[in-house]
Amino acid sequence: MADVTYLSLMLGVGVDFLGFPLLCACIYAALVLLSPPPIDALPSEKKYRSATSPKTPQDLPDIRTTPTANVDLSIVIPAFNEVPRLPSMLDSTIKHLSKPAYKSRSREIVIVDDGSSDQTTDTALNLAEKYKSWDIRVITLETNIGKGGAVRHGMLYSRGRRLLMVDADGASRFEDLEVLWKEMDRIAPNDEPAVVVGSRAHLVKTEVVVKRSVLRNMAMYALHLTLRLHLKGWIFDVEIILLAKQLQIPVAEVPINWSEIPESKLRLMRDSLFMFRDLLILRANQLTGRWTVPKKLKAQ
Repeated sequence: MADVTYLSLMLGVGVDFLGFPLLCACIYAALVLLSPPPIDALPSEKKYRSATSPKTPQDLPDIRTTPTANVDLSIVIPAFNEVPRLPSMLDSTIKHLSKPAYKSRSREIVIVDDGSSDQTTDTALNLAEKYKSWDIRVITLETNIGKGGAVRHGMLYSRGRRLLMVDADGASRFEDLEVLWKEMDRIAPNDEPAVVVGSRAHLVKTEVVVKRSVLRNMAMYALHLTLRLHLKGWIFDVEIILLAKQLQIPVAEVPINWSEIPESKLRLMRDSLFMFRDLLILRANQLTGRWTVPKKLKAQ
């Protein structure tokens, strides 16, 4: 009887011993399946159209192979089904940048159509024709990959010394660019890699009800961040900040103005669950070492 009891205990320990590695393997396999695949641009997505070439796509520069900046500022606008809102947003942007104070800065506007089902690309090209003297480039992604993926794509194929991401809905005022620019000058006076984010946190106790992401505008000069970005959805900006911290790149937050815009594409319940899922995936990939910053980049 004692031998049988001993054997049963050994079998129980053996099952537990085998069960834990099996559980870990299942969790890791689930993480791999849930994690977004590498973002690879299609050949057509490495080209752009503009007012000077509306029909024939031209090759885009790639900062991974051509890291030298040709303009002072690249304005990256991710756009998904933005026919109603893109014209007014671009009008206010160009009106602001046309002021004499900004004449000394060269710039380009990069509109990334994130696989829209409406006429976003055609609208963007019409606007490029309307503002022909401006350098407006329109990139069309063949499928919708999410806001984070569209921003990453636009920044990788931009030419700016500084990169600015701004939404197409015009909820934030483009006049706040100067606040971001001055803060960038402060934390990176010699054009070192840096990130400045525009925050609406100061509006929480005002009449404005903040229902969306804390981050809206982002000015950055950090090649390594966009190269290593994995998340494609709403919380890609969280991953950018975490990457900056890992690379010891300075991050600053400045208050900006913001107003609620109708027809928000954020669905509170559904997208909140997706964001929570992405946060778990992000943290799990970092803890398991699947998404890490190479030591060589940290040394740089």
